[in-house]
Order: sequence, then structure tokens, then C-alpha cells
Amino acid sequence: MIRRRRALAAAAGAILAPPRPAPAQTGRATTDLDPMALPVKQDDTVARGYRRDVLLRWGDRVAYDAPRWEPNFPRPEAAAGQFGWDARVAALAVPQRQAADGVPRAVLAVLHPTVDPLMAWPGGVDRPVVAAAMQGASLLNLEKLGSGWVVVDGGYQTRRLHGGTLCRLSGPQGGGGSVQGLLGLQGGCTTPWGTLLLAEGDPAPWAARLGALDGRFASPGGFGWVAELDPFDPGAVPTKRTALGRSAHGDVAATLARDGRAVVYMTDRRVGGFLRRFVSAGPATVAGALDAGTLSVARLQGSRIDWVPAQPGEEAAAGGSPLDTPAGLGLDPTGPRLVLCCHGSPARPSGHVIEISAAGGDDAAPSASARLLFAAGSPSEGGQYGRGAGLPPGNAWPENPSVVEVDGRGRAWIGTDRAGVVGAQADGLFACDLDGPGRGVPLPVYGAPRAGAVGGVALTPDGEVLFAAVRHPGAEPGARFERPGTRWPEFAPGVPPRSALLGFQREAGGPVGG
Repeated sequence: MIRRRRALAAAAGAILAPPRPAPAQTGRATTDLDPMALPVKQDDTVARGYRRDVLLRWGDRVAYDAPRWEPNFPRPEAAAGQFGWDARVAALAVPQRQAADGVPRAVLAVLHPTVDPLMAWPGGVDRPVVAAAMQGASLLNLEKLGSGWVVVDGGYQTRRLHGGTLCRLSGPQGGGGSVQGLLGLQGGCTTPWGTLLLAEGDPAPWAARLGALDGRFASPGGFGWVAELDPFDPGAVPTKRTALGRSAHGDVAATLARDGRAVVYMTDRRVGGFLRRFVSAGPATVAGALDAGTLSVARLQGSRIDWVPAQPGEEAAAGGSPLDTPAGLGLDPTGPRLVLCCHGSPARPSGHVIEISAAGGDDAAPSASARLLFAAGSPSEGGQYGRGAGLPPGNAWPENPSVVEVDGRGRAWIGTDRAGVVGAQADGLFACDLDGPGRGVPLPVYGAPRAGAVGGVALTPDGEVLFAAVRHPGAEPGARFERPGTRWPEFAPGVPPRSALLGFQREAGGPVGG
């Protein structure tokens, strides 16, 4: 098995080659985290010296007028104002100007990508109309209170986006029209020009699920786009930017070219999917900057990436390189560097993480370089970590990396998602240095409850609170609403497990990770 994993890696080029030989000892990481195991259990696991707070759970009120959660009697009008069944942290937006009262504030975007009928409702019978209202996104007002950050109940910018949300269509395929609904949001980011991007995933499953009941969903052509909106305007209408292409998006990341044009990276979350890049025709500050530009696909040649112009569906013909289910994206705020999580494929089941650096430090450059951060999975089955001995003794290892965020010290925070499959260890959240002697050595800060996964990561501007979500706890194969794998986080008889938004802080204070 080890030989096969390494042979497959070599076939993908130098980007997945084994690390170069180095001294036998793994370098010390810059974080304050110690090695630890992530056992599979009903409850979650938190690293020594840290605490986690449950901030919101499935069914909790988001809209000010949302009714009380009644899981045994779901109604679409209730679900449209409540925190969704599934949860994935997308982005933290910070206002460019501080409020007059001096209190730091932000808006946190949490996505609700899926709704599993077996786990969401008694009896497991699908309720498509409720599902359309339950999925979407929650935009949450946050403010700093003392040493922590809290979710403001009924905050001014707080709102729910769902299958009934009116959206505009713009760009070459928009025609100035509109469409009702955001469906299957999978990823998101804030932009340097002050907006929020939300990426819809594959619209086909939702069209099949909802189309027979509601004609507006029968044709998936209005879905599968990247939507843009102002997170600080509670009346902002999301605009689906068709110039960015329609596909089964996994995540999106936005930055600026050296000359001020907008650059948007996107993943196509499928086995054999592609990494795409959009570069706007004009400056990012111009209204509608994302309505015209060049869409390209990444072509990997060893450790080199060339950006080849191609529209969705034309990537293979243009020479784009298929990847092992490209998923999460994270931009390094300290430099022009992008971290890409590849979730895995039959060839490389555990996935891997790649670091991409733009040529000349310009994200609009025609090429970039790429190198492996680590190949995920058990070290005994081909997992490759660090420059020396690999992982510290007793430490967990990431499998199926899915989401990533890079902090202000150049450390990647990576969450894993095995879609509820229960293995030898729990899904977890890991910190991994991108530079120095600890490069490529992930250390865990958190382990999810049984069958739960880590959905997204975001850090406050001061770095003192890390937000993450637990997705679908207890939803393992064979589980049902009445018989889940765990009843986390409440462990109350008859109460189903609930996806939740978490906040992590160091017990001693200071930035997360030390």
C-alpha cells in the first residue's frame, strides 16, 4: 500500500513527491499545541489549554422573529429563520470603519450546504419544501465582549439566506434577470473590496429534489453560480456573477492582482475536478468588476502551474489538470500564497494539501509554483509529513482535508470531513506551519464528536477567537433521526444531534495557536 501511494504521487509530478530527506527529528512547530490522539467517542475532544464554546446550534434563532425549534414538527417558515441542519463557516467580514462606540464588530457567514432526510426529520421521509428553507446561509452579527466575541441576538445585519431569497443575475449569461433562491452553498470568502462571495455547489441534486414541487427549481440553470453581496447591508440582494462560471463549486477565495484587478480562485469539488481562476478586466473597485474578465484553469506540470483560458466544461480540452476532489481554499494574509485542500479520490483516498505561490508575487501572473504541504492519512499507509520523522508520537493525522484558513502568522488551520464514516479516529481541526522547521506537521486542536466533521474556519482580527463548525454529528451510515450515532451537544433523550457553531480560545488568553 505504501509503495502504491508513493507511485501514484510521483505520477502526479513533483508537487506530490515525497519530502526530501532531512534529519531524523521533526522540527518544532510555532504553535502552542501538543501532540494528542483524536479518539472516536460520543463527545468531542479539545486540546489542553483551550476551551470551546457552543455559540449556535441547528434550530437556534437567527432571524429576530424565528419561532422556537420543534424538531418533531418541522415547518418551512420556521426553518427559514433558524440555524440550518448542516453548518460550514465561510468567512468573517470586518467593517472598514470602527463603530462610534468603539466596540469591535463583524459579520460571520455560516453556510448550510445539505439536509439529510434520515437525520433531519422523524421517520426519515424527505420534506423538500422544508429542506429548501433549511439550507442556505446565516449571516450573524458578532461583537467583542470582554476577552471574547459573542453572537448578537437579533443584530442589525443578521439575516438568513435560503431557497426563497431573491437574487440578481449579472454578467454574460445574466441578461439583467433574476432568480429566486440560493441552493447548496458550499464555500465562501470575503473580498478585499468589501463584499462577500458565496459559492453554490452542484445544482443537479437540488433540482431533482425540488423541481417537481416548485417550477422555479425545475431547471438548474439559475443555480451553480458564485453570488456576491454586501454583508453589512441587511437589504442587499445577492448578485450571481455568471462571468465566474457555473459549476459544482467547492470553495472560493478572492484577492487583488498587483495592478488592482480582482482575482478569484474557485474549486470544482468533484473527483477529477479543477482549480479555476478569474481575473477581472478592470479594477476591483469598479462596480460590477466581476462581470467581465478572463476565466482560466490550472495546468500542472511538475511543480509549475500555468493558467490556461477555459470556460467550465472546456477544462480538459484546454489541458487543465484534474485533481483529487479540490475542496477548501485559504489565502495567506502575509503573502501571495494559496493553500488548497484536495479531499481525496480512489487513487489517493486520504487526500493531500498543496501550497501555491503566484509567480513574481502577482496573483494575476500567467504562472505559479506549487509544492506539497503534506499527503494526508496514516503514516503507515503513505501519509507524508514534515521534513524528517513525520508526526510526533501519539499524534493524530488528518484524513480527507476539506477546509482551510491561514492566520496572520502563516499557519494553516485545516479541518477534515469523512462524510460521517467512522474510522480509527475522529475528524479534526489541525494547525500546520507553512514555513520553518515545523512545516507540514499538523497538530490537532480539536476532535469532532462521533460521525461529525469540521466545517470551515475563521479567525477574529485579533486572532484571539477561532470559529469553526461541527457538521452532521451522529450521521454515520445506518443512523437515523431516532437512532443517531451521538446526541451531541446536549445528550438529552429524544433530542437529535445538532450541527453547531463553535468558538475556540486559549485559557491563558492571547492569539489562538500562541
